[in-house]
Amino acid sequence: MSTKQVEVILTAKDTGDRFSRQQPVSFSSGEMKASTHIKIDPEQKYQEIIGFGGAFTESAAHSLSLISPEKRQQVIRRYFHPEEGLGYRLGRTHINSCDFSLGNYTYVKDGDTSLESFSIEREKKLVLPLIHDAMEVAGSELSIVASPWSPPAWMKSNNEMNNGGKLLPEFQSVWADYYSRYIEAMEEEGVKIWGITIQNEPEAKQVWDSCLYTGEEERDFIKHHLGPSLVEKGHDDVKVIIWDHNRDVIYERAHAVLSDPEAARYVWGTGLHWYVSEEFENLSKVHQAFPDKHLIFTEGCQEGGVQLGSWDTGERYGRNIIGDLNHYLEAWIDWNLVLNEEGGPNHVGNYCDAPVIVDTVKDEVHYNSSYYYIGHFSKYIKPGARRIECQVSNDRIISTAFENEDGRLVVVTMNANDHDEEIALSCGDGSINTTLPLHSIATFIIG
Repeated sequence: MSTKQVEVILTAKDTGDRFSRQQPVSFSSGEMKASTHIKIDPEQKYQEIIGFGGAFTESAAHSLSLISPEKRQQVIRRYFHPEEGLGYRLGRTHINSCDFSLGNYTYVKDGDTSLESFSIEREKKLVLPLIHDAMEVAGSELSIVASPWSPPAWMKSNNEMNNGGKLLPEFQSVWADYYSRYIEAMEEEGVKIWGITIQNEPEAKQVWDSCLYTGEEERDFIKHHLGPSLVEKGHDDVKVIIWDHNRDVIYERAHAVLSDPEAARYVWGTGLHWYVSEEFENLSKVHQAFPDKHLIFTEGCQEGGVQLGSWDTGERYGRNIIGDLNHYLEAWIDWNLVLNEEGGPNHVGNYCDAPVIVDTVKDEVHYNSSYYYIGHFSKYIKPGARRIECQVSNDRIISTAFENEDGRLVVVTMNANDHDEEIALSCGDGSINTTLPLHSIATFIIG
């Protein structure tokens, strides 16, 4: 190990460092002088990583359509290009409308239980062109997760897409078939759907597109309707993801479905969002109870509108990604890839921030701290990487470590303190001593 060179990539607040390559350092067998020790052990291996990505919403696609074609293309490259960009390989999009759409919409006419009127014509205007352009830049197919925010109003107890309500029992089979029609329609447009979630945030009655399910209702819908429908229509290769909501009750919700063998046989894994709490240990509870199932992060964003220049946002991303990865997460998907200068458009005014903000009035592109924090993981931890043991001697620094398929080790380390931190990073009988600047994130690549 003593001859190994270590690449160091740094992003730090109040500096010009953004993915900045520092002077490489070499492992030595000398004394570890730092107060914080990070010890990695490549022999101790955990979950395999699928990849990172963001959401193709109608709002993101609309915002990008309003800036110059050159700047639109630059944003897509800076996300999806395997070398120049963040190396995104995953995406998420909405079945029917979501709050980050220009309004409520579905793919069928009211009352059409035959689904003969089914059409995704609306997605051909904005969403599908963005996905196609991203795939071209990525140079490969993307793994797209599709989530419904609400069934059509006429299928629901409150007869509207917004404000919660429930799927009416008499429409469960029709709604189950709706997913297959969507999968087939997207495939006809050259976009393979990799996975579906049952319902975005099934415990949240929102003023926008929403629909409520208990854990037991989700279980029964999968067991009696969605699972059999996907199998019958030849879509059993599409990964079915449950929950798609917060960490606080992820174990209880996963248990409600996965403890039933008939429902569980259709389910690939559990999706989670980061709102409400940072109880990362709940992911490990799910993993330990159902080790043959998978964990995927399906949504997170900074709420409350655009916050240009905020460093806290990036640190929230870094803290959450490290926390989830260290508790068996396999894939991570951000919310909107891009939003406009307001943090929209959003058809109910639920404005949020995004890693990339485009000013559609001034034709300007802003890359927030969150863009760089995500990149410290997605650019260097490649699909197929395995998490390895990473122990930190105190809680002043947080860190996670991976071994890529080429044998190189990647350690991502974050200092959210108001002062620099001296750290020693050791592997085997070698170590390096270095300084992490205040409010910084660093990626160390060994090998």
